[in-house]
Amino acid sequence: MKVSFNELQALSRKAFTGIGFAEGHADDAADMVTWMESYDLHGLEALNLGLEHLIEADPSVRPEILYQDGDLAVVDGHNLSVLRASNLALELAFAKARSRGLSVIKIRRCRQRQLIMGYLARLSARGMNVTAFWRNAHRPLTEQVVGFRANSTVPSIRVYAVEEVPEENEPNDGVTLVMANHVDLLPTMRSDYRYDLLAKHEESDLLAVRERAMSSGIEVAPELWLRLKELAQITLVESFDASRLGAGPAE
Repeated sequence: MKVSFNELQALSRKAFTGIGFAEGHADDAADMVTWMESYDLHGLEALNLGLEHLIEADPSVRPEILYQDGDLAVVDGHNLSVLRASNLALELAFAKARSRGLSVIKIRRCRQRQLIMGYLARLSARGMNVTAFWRNAHRPLTEQVVGFRANSTVPSIRVYAVEEVPEENEPNDGVTLVMANHVDLLPTMRSDYRYDLLAKHEESDLLAVRERAMSSGIEVAPELWLRLKELAQITLVESFDASRLGAGPAE
């Protein structure tokens, strides 16, 4: 089934609220997923794969800053989705880069890392050059590099297959982000080990995909759409119950 960008964004926001996200956090998460899907970057697929983990996650668990100085911060995501663990870390990185010209943030132990691109688009639109990269422990081991030019919300993406990686580097469940307000950060890779380019997405290609999605709609699996509606209904029920508790004759 096809839905509009606005329909998907609105339902996702309500679903995240039903899961237990705070209002502003639900807005961020919905924007991240919908942005990804509008560029056909499999945002809904990533959401669907991690949806049960999102629902079951302890809402009291928060990302934790392990170390920081003027230019660098290391954050423990406590095995949370980036939908829960990234927004404050990314705003911290943005503030450091705005103040110092350059910042590096490492978010360790986080899930659904590809969804972070939606928030990076927001930061690049505010005049920041951004590059993010992470590894997926598949066979072959892959590394994804995503770059945004300042004032552009369209990324350039590269996916590489990496061979002969030292054993200690193979387990990787984090993402590294570099932000600079005065120099371009291009999504390229250099390594002493052999690597092959598996896929690339140029800005112009992605922009064409986005234009089609905005004009003709976004394809959503009916089963996922129904699940999102069920989660959104939790919000409506809670709001209705709260309104009944507050109802009564005027004094």
